[in-house]
Amino acid sequence: MEVATTVMQKELPVTSLAQLSRTLQTILTTVADQAAQATRLVQRHSKLTGAKFVQSLVFTWLDQPDATYEDLAQTATALGVPITGQGLAARFTPEAAACMKQTLEAAVQEIIAADPVTIPLLQRFHGVYLQDGTTITLPDELARLWSGCGGRSETGTRAALKVQVQVNFSTGQVTHLDLQAGRAQDKTAPMQTAALPEGALRLADLGYFAVSVMAEYARHGVYTVSRYHPQVLVFTADGEPLALLRRLATASRGEFDLPIQLSREHRWPCRLVAVRVPSAVARARRRKARRQARREGRTLSAQQLTLLDWTIVVTNVPAALLSVGELLVMLRLRWQIELLFKLWKSQGQVDESRSHKPYRILCEVYAKLLALLIQHWILLTCGWQYHNRSLVKAGQTIRRHGLALGEALASLERVGEVLATIARCLAKGARLNSRRKAPNTYQLLMACSEQVLA
Repeated sequence: MEVATTVMQKELPVTSLAQLSRTLQTILTTVADQAAQATRLVQRHSKLTGAKFVQSLVFTWLDQPDATYEDLAQTATALGVPITGQGLAARFTPEAAACMKQTLEAAVQEIIAADPVTIPLLQRFHGVYLQDGTTITLPDELARLWSGCGGRSETGTRAALKVQVQVNFSTGQVTHLDLQAGRAQDKTAPMQTAALPEGALRLADLGYFAVSVMAEYARHGVYTVSRYHPQVLVFTADGEPLALLRRLATASRGEFDLPIQLSREHRWPCRLVAVRVPSAVARARRRKARRQARREGRTLSAQQLTLLDWTIVVTNVPAALLSVGELLVMLRLRWQIELLFKLWKSQGQVDESRSHKPYRILCEVYAKLLALLIQHWILLTCGWQYHNRSLVKAGQTIRRHGLALGEALASLERVGEVLATIARCLAKGARLNSRRKAPNTYQLLMACSEQVLA
């Protein structure tokens, strides 16, 4: 079973606090109630409506990711539905999970975006799209819904959920949030072949490496940047086989930038850029690769070990648009989505639960994903414009106001007031510290821009 949810539906993005207030109120009241009726979570009149159930879960786990049943019940009571922890525990049913998933699916259809950041290097493209995925292990009882990859252990491997995310880093918009079975390959994610605007730049990890996809994007005027996959054949611009290892050995300056054709089948015309990494980095890469190879019961070849001495990139971005140095800085942007997942897991604890009950855990995953999506929306409308924003610090600020936001949801005016308070807090803090020895990505982006302006 696979579910694809994408936000490429509406024409105009939500960019203001007033618009976000209306969106939050709609999703967490009207849409949640409709989902509860459709999934039969609510079949008769009850104070614990679909909206109150969803709000209780989302705002409790936004504020306190390791919340207990008692904590959830306290939030529900504060929202006007007096209930005990035991009473709420009985509500975590398959219907409740279906309701939460349906509400999440509706939320990710919303287009929430900031104005494009004013970084000249990014402004060369019509959006810079980053994509990656993360896997959440689920109880084996949920394998019918979300099948896992299996493994050496017969328990704890049968069910898993893969969360595939694509973000336009220029505006911060989450353009895709695709839910797939854990056993699904990254290449099958709906966002893998989603339409992008002409002049956009797409960065993806090797799990999404497909020459056919990159060539198709190129035909539509979309640029792609990817690390080179060593199993794909390389040819010269004239179509002759290129001995890559020999070419690396003769790179006198420790780097080169060649026009090539990629893959025997597609002969895709692009650039091959290779830059030798410092010896310490190469040693660290080899240690990591050997550990992984041992876990998988295989041996690394001499060619694989040699390639670890290099950062090798394939791209159809012309050199006039991105120099070798600029290309390497842009490649680092892909880690921003890794940081987003790290934030979701460390701060939002989306992959953790106090419970062992399957449908309580599944409700929790969906509710936490929705809470983290809302947290991201608030960051976009309240603080994305700051180049040196810290996702971790901003998340901490937003979470502190989570319960206040839930209690204000009945009034658009009060929701706006809470969002305005968050915006004032983000305006005075939640920044990355500048680093001299290991510059942040935003420092590298700005340095490239300054060099161009100079």
